[in-house]
Amino acid sequence: MQEQKIYGRREGAVGHVVFNNPAKLNAVSLDMWDGFVGILKDYEKDPEIRCLVVSGAGGKAFVSGADISKFESERANAEAQVRYDAISKQGYEALYDFPKPTIAKITGYCIGGGMNLAACCDMRFCNDGARFGVPAAKLGLGYGFLRIERLSRIVGLPRAMEFLFTAKQFSSKEAYEMGLVSGVASDAELDALVAKTTDAISQNAPLTIALAKAAAREIAKPESQQDHKKLEAMTKACFDSEDYKEGRRAFMEKRKPAFKGR
Repeated sequence: MQEQKIYGRREGAVGHVVFNNPAKLNAVSLDMWDGFVGILKDYEKDPEIRCLVVSGAGGKAFVSGADISKFESERANAEAQVRYDAISKQGYEALYDFPKPTIAKITGYCIGGGMNLAACCDMRFCNDGARFGVPAAKLGLGYGFLRIERLSRIVGLPRAMEFLFTAKQFSSKEAYEMGLVSGVASDAELDALVAKTTDAISQNAPLTIALAKAAAREIAKPESQQDHKKLEAMTKACFDSEDYKEGRRAFMEKRKPAFKGR
């Protein structure tokens, strides 16, 4: 049986999505994007899933971008490029709009489309050997507005321009110093570093976290397009929830709360 090029697995309250194309440094083809969106939809509907971790198999790369070997069949001309862009954009936006906290667990190369995928996550952690870069200028590719905007929101516009103008690669240390990643660990300790964050998220109130995630996405929009009424309704729902009662009781009883997300 052929090995899945992308798959999901669940560990308690954490949903994992793994890009599994290590022979090509987890380069992404159209069918992989389709599978990615399907997994995200399943996790979004599952109330037991509290957060999401995205990673690449093999240890040598997170995601290295598009599968260049398939450019002749999938991106041979402008028409094919439009189709590829539409499907890949659906994947990126599904991750960016995923309503629960998302973490990129990065090992090795995080290049081009991999950078965009990581920028669509709320947090990023990497191993010591991680390398980050946007080689679009070496390939003549158009790295579009949304990609540049999201990268610049994380590292600042001057740093984003350095990525794009030079097409050079940055180390894990440089990525941490510029705020691209929240933490760096050895290969042996990376899973524990990520688990520390996912455990904390999983124990906290889902409605409060959903509100914070929604607010973060509204902040990224122009002020004229921000939906404050939606956020006000979500705030009210927090105060009306069973979890708010549970949080108060747990505080008074000096115990850990058991939140249900309702």
